[in-house]
Amino acid sequence: MDYSQTDGGESLSGALGSRRAGILLHISSLPGPGKIGTLGSHAYRFVDFLHAAGMTVWQILPVGPTQADGSPYQSSSVHAGNPRFISLEPVIEEGWLDELPLEESSFSDNGRTFALSLAWEGFKDRASDEDRAELDRFCAEQGHWLDDYCLFQALHSEQGGCWWEWLAPLRDRNPQALAEARARLCNQIQYTRFEQFLFFRQWFRLKSYANERGILLFGDVPIFVAHDSAEAWSHRAMFDLLEDGQPRAVAGVPPDYFSETGQRWGNPLYRWEQMEEDGFSFWIERMETQSALCDLIRIDHFRGFEAYWEIPATEETAVNGRWVPAPGEKLFKKLYEDLPHLELVAEDLGIITPEVEALRKSHGLPGMKILQFAFSGGADNPYLPFRHTRDSVVYTGTHDNDTSLGWYNSLDDAERVQVDNYLGRSREIMPWPLIRCALSSCANMAILPMQDVLGLGRDHRMNTPGTTEGNWQWRFRWDQVEEDLPERLRHRVMQYGR
Repeated sequence: MDYSQTDGGESLSGALGSRRAGILLHISSLPGPGKIGTLGSHAYRFVDFLHAAGMTVWQILPVGPTQADGSPYQSSSVHAGNPRFISLEPVIEEGWLDELPLEESSFSDNGRTFALSLAWEGFKDRASDEDRAELDRFCAEQGHWLDDYCLFQALHSEQGGCWWEWLAPLRDRNPQALAEARARLCNQIQYTRFEQFLFFRQWFRLKSYANERGILLFGDVPIFVAHDSAEAWSHRAMFDLLEDGQPRAVAGVPPDYFSETGQRWGNPLYRWEQMEEDGFSFWIERMETQSALCDLIRIDHFRGFEAYWEIPATEETAVNGRWVPAPGEKLFKKLYEDLPHLELVAEDLGIITPEVEALRKSHGLPGMKILQFAFSGGADNPYLPFRHTRDSVVYTGTHDNDTSLGWYNSLDDAERVQVDNYLGRSREIMPWPLIRCALSSCANMAILPMQDVLGLGRDHRMNTPGTTEGNWQWRFRWDQVEEDLPERLRHRVMQYGR
């Protein structure tokens, strides 16, 4: 059977044209010392686990620098990497940082920053000519975003608050004020360049290790940009902002499955007409960076490229918004013209109209099928496995859902019987019947959250949409991984031709 064809006869090329299975686990959820996971030894061990389990995809969440709430979907840059992911192990091995007097798990974020600042001093004193040249090349190649980002970060430290609260000449990017700031903050700017150099160096080494073992990295690009970000500050003409830097309206979604009042994300909206006039260069540069970091990319909130939910900035909830058309057709045509090897997946959840579906299909983006959504309603539910198509990515659940065990246990008796009847009343304990259902789907790609692979309950949920407390903190432990788990997964993956 030719698995490279969709039900509609359209060809799926590249990695998306093969039957694959993978695991969803963000970098921050890796085990190890420190407050969150890093790109250190535990990341490599996880790649080995994926390989042993027969998986060929590692899906992650956005990897940009996070803000106070820790959400990877509210980053201070669309290009930069999260410096909290930098592992101190290889920095010590390079000889740029002495052994730490304390375990890394004792470090606060300030402690890690202090350690990295010591590494910068060590680099200046002891780096080889080859490493210095590599840093210079990185700064030159990434200068189109790196210079503004480093200045933005330095000003953040100096000025405090958000960029629209800075002194007007800095807020409005007065050339003389910026030149003076670059001279005044030169040391901080150089350090931040080094910090990003470390992130990208460690990232690409991990990516090479994964690719050599047949593992593809599956990234995630949020549609919108955080208000307090280097891009909103340095590309103000591209955003719907008032003269004082405040948004006229903000992004979100109307009431849906996740929230009765919708979700008010608070991101500034784009001036799409300005982006189109500029040849969508903002998006082309953004996707160039992300396609270098990852082999596959999920486009979050894909429906917002056809029409987005505009909420007046004065509204406290997302209820009183309106749909506004977006130039998605022109954007994706331009992206594929300039970046023909992009492999994109559409996050097409929520209120999906025929127009959104047409936009996705016209550019050959697979959509998402969530099994936790499949068992309500009747036989016309599009998430039911028999309604999947090959140009899909099937999930038991996502980072925004409860774990599959938590979801199953929360069902009432009638709902649980309905799920059991559909899945065949397997002798396997939940969530394995749902995992088997995902792997057996005709969808070309099946993704399993790590929580489901480990059989964990609702206390291990990653995110609850519409809330701001207690999210993005989950991490797994290696002692939760049973010895035979890789073999059990590999058996199922092979059984279903992935």
